Amino acid sequence: MTSSHLHEWQSKLPYKDTVQPVLFVGHGSPMNAIQNNAFTQEWNALGETLETPIAILCISAHWLTNGTFVTNMEAPKTIHDFGGFPQELFDVQYPAKGLPTLAEEITHHITSTHVGLDDEWGLDHGAWSVISHMYPKANIPVVQMSIDYFKPPEYHYKLAQQLLELRKKGVLIVGSGNMVHNLKMIAWDKVEQTYGFDWALEINELFKTKITYGNHKDLINYKSLHNDIVKAIPTPDHYYPLLYTLGLQTSKDDIQFFNDTPVAGSLTMTSVKIG
Repeated sequence: MTSSHLHEWQSKLPYKDTVQPVLFVGHGSPMNAIQNNAFTQEWNALGETLETPIAILCISAHWLTNGTFVTNMEAPKTIHDFGGFPQELFDVQYPAKGLPTLAEEITHHITSTHVGLDDEWGLDHGAWSVISHMYPKANIPVVQMSIDYFKPPEYHYKLAQQLLELRKKGVLIVGSGNMVHNLKMIAWDKVEQTYGFDWALEINELFKTKITYGNHKDLINYKSLHNDIVKAIPTPDHYYPLLYTLGLQTSKDDIQFFNDTPVAGSLTMTSVKIG
């Protein structure tokens, strides 16, 4: 898009008096969607304490694409993108509306790549399992943005920076994944326990230190951070949403960690509120 086209385009989203925070949420098991536990109670508390957003933009670990896309439908479907869980979980419907106006806004803000408008995806469990606890009335419109799985970490960080203006317009941006996420190494005998392998705890603390001190460069180049990093991040799908969150941080933002808990040895639910 040329600069003249950007100048001619007028945003349809209003500015707000306050800047919305940004969240990275460790979403963990899909079962959290239907459970009342320490994690979901924190999500519920967020929905009750944050200023009500005009919309939510969610970057979920579970929408991986070739290219970058945003959902553009008025009524996104609830996607049950998992297997082997009780029928109760498959029966969940989260009927939040979409917001094509926000989808269009995103295509204008992101100038480093083409952003496609998607009319097929909907809301996957990385989005609705968390947001349904934050806003159980489904009264906040939700738009999802996909993760281009064929791009390097820096691409995602820099793309997120182009969305900073949305925070000033009342949009709550949520990255949903897990800092440490290795399903193949789960300690199945400790699934219901607060437990982390030594390497998982060490790497999780390393991530928190880097986040606290704003050392984003090291987090972008995460593969060289630790000898066991491949155990924590065997594939980057659940890590990339964190980079989107960090890309939206400003020098004025405070950092708060919540749900800072290891699960089943090789997962951490550690989450971050920025701003």
